[in-house]
Amino acid sequence: MPNRFDPMAPNVTVLGAGIIGICTGLSLLEQGASVRLIDKNDPGQETSFGNAGVISPWSIVPQAMPGVWKKIPGWLIDPLGPVSVRPSYLPRLASWGLKFLANGTEARVRDISAAMDTLNQDCISLYRHHLHGTGHEDLVRDSYYIHAYRDAEGARLDSLDNELRSAAGADLERADGDRLRELEPDLSRDFKSAIVIKGQARALSPGRIGQVLSEKFLQMGGQIERAKVQSIAPREDGGWRYVTDLGEHTTPKLVLAMGVWSAEFLKPLGVHIPLEAERGYHVNFTSPGIALNHSIMDVDMKFVASSMQDGVRVAGTAEFGGLDAPISEKRSAGLVTLAGKLSPKLNTEAYSTWSGQRPSLPDSLPCIGEIDGLPDLITAFGHSHWGLMMAPKTGRIVADLATGAKTNLDLSPYHPNRF
Repeated sequence: MPNRFDPMAPNVTVLGAGIIGICTGLSLLEQGASVRLIDKNDPGQETSFGNAGVISPWSIVPQAMPGVWKKIPGWLIDPLGPVSVRPSYLPRLASWGLKFLANGTEARVRDISAAMDTLNQDCISLYRHHLHGTGHEDLVRDSYYIHAYRDAEGARLDSLDNELRSAAGADLERADGDRLRELEPDLSRDFKSAIVIKGQARALSPGRIGQVLSEKFLQMGGQIERAKVQSIAPREDGGWRYVTDLGEHTTPKLVLAMGVWSAEFLKPLGVHIPLEAERGYHVNFTSPGIALNHSIMDVDMKFVASSMQDGVRVAGTAEFGGLDAPISEKRSAGLVTLAGKLSPKLNTEAYSTWSGQRPSLPDSLPCIGEIDGLPDLITAFGHSHWGLMMAPKTGRIVADLATGAKTNLDLSPYHPNRF
């Protein structure tokens, strides 16, 4: 891939050094490309930094499921509910919301699930591949994913979501009473049953994984530039021009992996993608007094708890209010309350909070690939709740596209022009 531009410039420039950009950069280097990552912040310290830490090949269930529309009003009026929308933002969210609900038919759910499976199925082995040789392989630990129910009747192995997981090869177990206490002794006894999803792993520090992998990227010969991207544009003779606060640059191949900020750079090019900013929160209990053996989802309230290197992290909620909406302290306080109900033994006095923006598309799938009419610009954004899990496979796919290698995958579900 000869570089016809600046002889000091890389073959491929990746805008965004989150976990998607880092994994893309590592895969590109493995394929012999020269690569530069551009980000205004430290690598791996934005959206995926705050992740609940689940690395799950079986997280293949989209957000829009049949009947979800019945639950949304109750979630919205519950101050501790998993979804909130700022009232002033409702008119702007309406179009996205209708697209979201249209993807909630069983036929669409099955198609979307299959596409999610493609991106998630190798996530554990690919993380271990990237971490190999860093001395930090223990940042990914084998565990189960326990979906806990207060109403035992809700824990059904034959539900659509678990049917999808089983069909994809997941090993599931229903755990009641003593079996559930054996798995998680500190879980509240209000939980009567659970679906245990085996064959999982969890990140002991998502932010640290980003740091370690970015250091490996540098050791392999990659470049990282701290700069704020201002605009992108195609060159008349091929390749791309991008402008940062440090100046104007050119590159033969440009990867747009800036998460929730990506769509704004496409609008001046006449490309409009329904990407919404979905703010999430986490609370990290620094002296928890308990240790969770596995990642636990409170199915009723849609949040996840995991033990990590620096305490017990509780993460969840989806708040829609636009990119510039201020952080809601009430959402963080709500997570503290919910965490106390998850485990009455949890010390909820000492904690830190975090908030970040997830890039969410209405069909729960990211944009991966070139945009029609804009060659050599490759999209890699919109991973919503699954960015940490989907990052390694996304990186490999993007590296194949950038270097001209065959992917042997059907990429049409992720095509950025699908909307």
